[in-house]
Amino acid sequence: MSGTAAEADAQDLGEDLGGGEYAADCQARVAFEVLSNRWDSVIVYILGESGPMRPRALITRIGGISPKVLNEALRRLEYNGLVARQAYAEAPPRVDYSLTEAGLALLGPIHAMGAWAGRYTEVVLAAQASFARREDRPYRS
Repeated sequence: MSGTAAEADAQDLGEDLGGGEYAADCQARVAFEVLSNRWDSVIVYILGESGPMRPRALITRIGGISPKVLNEALRRLEYNGLVARQAYAEAPPRVDYSLTEAGLALLGPIHAMGAWAGRYTEVVLAAQASFARREDRPYRS
């Protein structure tokens, strides 16, 4: 390895980050797809930090998310097996959401991504600004 920061990070994780495991038919892609939505990792993080929560409490804790978007994200996370929904036979109805074993297992990678963001956000934003100036228009993904 040549000693770049990315290579050092990979060595810290004790992993070979060669392209083979990220090929089109690789199961590792599932992890990226599962959390590719803007809010999913935030919800997993909050549930991991706070334990089971009701939707209204999640909205308050997260901030900036609408009830509709939260509901879509919770359904997607439940579909992917990361969140469990517990409905109670009460009046008024009560529903709590909590992490499954698979959801709990994502907390480590989410913390690692947060550390990466803390280290490289300025670099990414500077590159985006430079690209936009060079192209005289923002990149649209």
